[in-house]
Amino acid sequence: MKPLKIAINAQISPDKGAGGVDQVLIGLVSALGKLEGPEEYVIITPWYDPDWISPYIGSNQVIISMAKIYKKLYLKIGKRISEPARPLRNKLLHFMAQIKENNSFHIPVSDGFYEKLGADVIHFPYQSFVQTSLPSIFNPHDLQHLHYPQYFTPSEIKWREFIYRAGCNRSGIVAVASQWVKQDIRNNYHIDPNKIQVIPWAAPTQAFDSPSTKMISELESKYELNKPFAFYPAMTWPHKNHLRLLEAIADLRDNANLRINLVCTGDKSSDFFPKIEERIAQLSLDEQVKFLGIIPHSELRAIYELSQFVIVPTLFEAASGPVFEAWYEGIPVACSTVTSLPEQVGDAALLFNPNSTEAIARSLERMATEQELRNDLKRKGTKRLQDFSWERTAKAYRAAYRLAAGRPLSEEDVKLLNWDWMQNPNEET
Repeated sequence: MKPLKIAINAQISPDKGAGGVDQVLIGLVSALGKLEGPEEYVIITPWYDPDWISPYIGSNQVIISMAKIYKKLYLKIGKRISEPARPLRNKLLHFMAQIKENNSFHIPVSDGFYEKLGADVIHFPYQSFVQTSLPSIFNPHDLQHLHYPQYFTPSEIKWREFIYRAGCNRSGIVAVASQWVKQDIRNNYHIDPNKIQVIPWAAPTQAFDSPSTKMISELESKYELNKPFAFYPAMTWPHKNHLRLLEAIADLRDNANLRINLVCTGDKSSDFFPKIEERIAQLSLDEQVKFLGIIPHSELRAIYELSQFVIVPTLFEAASGPVFEAWYEGIPVACSTVTSLPEQVGDAALLFNPNSTEAIARSLERMATEQELRNDLKRKGTKRLQDFSWERTAKAYRAAYRLAAGRPLSEEDVKLLNWDWMQNPNEET
């Protein structure tokens, strides 16, 4: 039997507002490239940035970019599309599922490009799906639009509902990062639970080089960071809850005589960012809050190391990359009690209600003033991180690829596909 050949759709670009999708892809591709075995991987990259993932490619992987014809088509359609309210990801995905004249969507259908790759199975690891003749795996990540429709335009909701349902129904395997998301998809899309495979992620920044002492010092000066500071790495989307976080910081300054500095990353060109800037000005937080924008992957680990603690006040999360990343750098975490986060963190984070400014403020106060609490959370975070690794995640995805392609499964494959190590870290069967 010839080696299994897997195509992975990586038609995004880093540092373009795709949230954590690009980092997750880097972690997965990098880990798959280190696995021993006969499998071969074709990484499909976009025409406009074909080599973005090349530094992380292994010897069992090759990069193939979309043909030039897609560039011409994109440019033609792009003239009719205004700058997106959301990141470039949605612009590309909308391009792949154009609105017809009757304002309905159609499932993007392969014109033969994917089939010509010679792959046995194709993986769509982010919220994009194309109908092909190949067995497929689809990652919808989450159904946030059903829980917070106010944060999406009617067109975005319609598109998501169409493409997500199509991907979940027409793919052979639906892959998600937590039991919470699995249950949410079951409840809303009525998908056979046996078709939904839980495969937890690991720290996305694990594939990046460790920052040198010199680099850390240079970045502290470059960004003029006032230490100590809390760090919130997140896109500037409404559900990330920046406004309540800012209000909590102002409350501590005004009513508890406690000054907390905050450093954030995220897209400063998003539609919502002006509201964040406006709130910073209204609360006179210009000297305490600094937004760095979308920073290079090479700098992200250094900012983590410089921080005192990480705060994640999000209102919705399928699984938090920043939580994993903070643990990986030995930084204590405080985060929301919503969706999959309690499942992810266990006892390794200080949990709070993200809908309460008072609760966020109290958590900030404790994290900033209680050294013993931070030390305890560091220890627990380091221990909890041991339950996750990209090698295990990659092996579980490899098992899913084999299953989708109808290939024999090893004992290890069966074990991994039946083990949710996020929810049951000590139970391997």
